[in-house]
Amino acid sequence: MDNPLSADDNGLNRRRLLAIAGGAGFASFVAACSAPSKPPLPTQQSTATLASTSIPVAPPPPTPAMSGVMLCRQAWGARPARPGGRPHTITRMTLHHSAVALPDNRGIVARLQQHQRFHQDTKGWVDIAYHAAVDRNGNIFELRDTAIAGDTATTYDTTGHFLVLAEGNFDEEAVTEAQLHGVALVFAWATSRFGITVDTLATHRQVAPGTECPGQNLQAHIDSGDLANRIDGVIAQGFELQPICGPAADARIAAIEAGT
Repeated sequence: MDNPLSADDNGLNRRRLLAIAGGAGFASFVAACSAPSKPPLPTQQSTATLASTSIPVAPPPPTPAMSGVMLCRQAWGARPARPGGRPHTITRMTLHHSAVALPDNRGIVARLQQHQRFHQDTKGWVDIAYHAAVDRNGNIFELRDTAIAGDTATTYDTTGHFLVLAEGNFDEEAVTEAQLHGVALVFAWATSRFGITVDTLATHRQVAPGTECPGQNLQAHIDSGDLANRIDGVIAQGFELQPICGPAADARIAAIEAGT
């Protein structure tokens, strides 16, 4: 049977098929170009960058507060205070030395007991003259009740003064770094405890004419502003001065007397 399509019809059909096929291919190409592209997978470097930026960096730890202990009266074997004394309100701070060298710090307990016996038995005072003491190794001792004014063999009125004894003779001895640290800590404690300021700090010679106390080597730390700066530094850093008594204090005293 003859093909019903003529040659011209065959050519036309071929052209139509090619056009249809070409159109379909073009449509597929256009569809492929117009499809939304997927975002590239992160590289190892970009993943690491994201990880490092997504985890918050911890802030540096705060500077630890300065801490210490104040050994109670019972720990160093204090006698009871005698009745009497002048009640007062502390408004300022005053630094003394004992004017007697302490070559071996293991003798500090015996030295404090000696001071108290002399002050009570010879001077007739109600108690040891000072409110706190600091030895050459920076140990801090509770002395007289701070509610009672201290005593002095010189002419100034001790009412309102928080009296601190730096044990030693600082016309002859250098002041140790540990002792300066202890003095700064107990004075910082006093500013907080009694609501007073560092600019109330003075030495015995600055309030009582005719004495060289607390010795030229300790006075130099007042005159230069070094001690006041140390106290300010303790306050700025934060501090804790914890009174201790009982077995913990006894153990500390034993260590001091053993030189450890």
